[in-house]
Amino acid sequence: MRTTVGIIGAGPAGLLLARLLHNAGIDSVVLESRDRAYVERRQRAGILEQGTADVLRAAGAGERMDREGLRHDGIELRFDRTRHRVDFPALTGGRSVMVYAQTEVCKDLIALQLREGGPLLFEAEALAVEDAGTDTPRIRFRHEGREDVLECSYVVGCDGFWGVARKAIPAGLTQVFERTYPFGWLGILADVPPSHDELVYARHERGFALLSMRSPAVSRLYLQVPDGTDPEAWGDDEIWDELERRFETADDWYLQRGPITQKTVTPMRSYVHEPMRHGRLFLAGDAAHIVPPTGAKGLNLAAGDVVTFARALVHQQETGSPELLDAYSRTCLRRVWQAERFSYDMTTLLHRAPGATAFEDRLQLARLERIASSRAAETDLAEAYTGFPFG
Repeated sequence: MRTTVGIIGAGPAGLLLARLLHNAGIDSVVLESRDRAYVERRQRAGILEQGTADVLRAAGAGERMDREGLRHDGIELRFDRTRHRVDFPALTGGRSVMVYAQTEVCKDLIALQLREGGPLLFEAEALAVEDAGTDTPRIRFRHEGREDVLECSYVVGCDGFWGVARKAIPAGLTQVFERTYPFGWLGILADVPPSHDELVYARHERGFALLSMRSPAVSRLYLQVPDGTDPEAWGDDEIWDELERRFETADDWYLQRGPITQKTVTPMRSYVHEPMRHGRLFLAGDAAHIVPPTGAKGLNLAAGDVVTFARALVHQQETGSPELLDAYSRTCLRRVWQAERFSYDMTTLLHRAPGATAFEDRLQLARLERIASSRAAETDLAEAYTGFPFG
């Protein structure tokens, strides 16, 4: 097999890239190790920045998102039993975010790819990226019980942290920056309407809590828990009781309870691999960087990576200049590091670290009070949350 762009991974990044390339008249092949059903039910992110939503619309993949997604014009910060709403459009010139689950983004892009795009091979396991430093890279993969080779002009690794793409970059050329946090998120899905119409980020002396949603009828909620927690060690009533404590306010707001249908624990870490390019191999999304979920940046960073690559490849084809492709890693990393900074700030602002002192507790409250009382500080949060520019 031969194609212009070999894409490893059919998550939102790989699928969006295939769509962008198709719209630009550039052929590609997508290799995905899992089956279609798995990809379409893989629970991950649910917040789309303004720029990500705009890209999906421009790519022809925004119709169902606009019909079924939930536009959010702000978030609520909760601390010391007080409530403060951050108004995104008022602070950013009209920008907002969209609550639309990654599973739904993937369903929309898969349907478009199978109907209009190039080959999308499920249960096609990428085994290695070979000759990445040359003009003729190749992906060795296994599909339908036999090994095959996909010859490419370019390879884009959208295959996550455990994928093979990053391993093709020589270790002597790389730098890794990472931080592991001593806590995680116990997340639940519950069949109950959300208790608030926007996301609520709560800082409490017992730990962080987040009220989110997947639809008008399904709530998504999180509790800060120690790293390594077994989700099944928490009973349903125990989870709801703890959520009530951490979301407590001085007014008459209350948390609605309902049947819990899923419990998971998400570890918290920050990770950046530099560079994001080696020869004709380009890394995108979790293959190159991971952020703690506090800032809602993971999927959006991946979208920014593939938009940057697609624009650069189109530029080369139209002008003959490799300038934007050569700048891919630098361009992406500027945005990645701003997202890492914001996610770290939000994580340290809202989570109580094990062994935190009274001094550190008061600093957190002072930072939150600064956001609530300063338009400049509030604007900085709103601009970062709604998204850094692509490219």
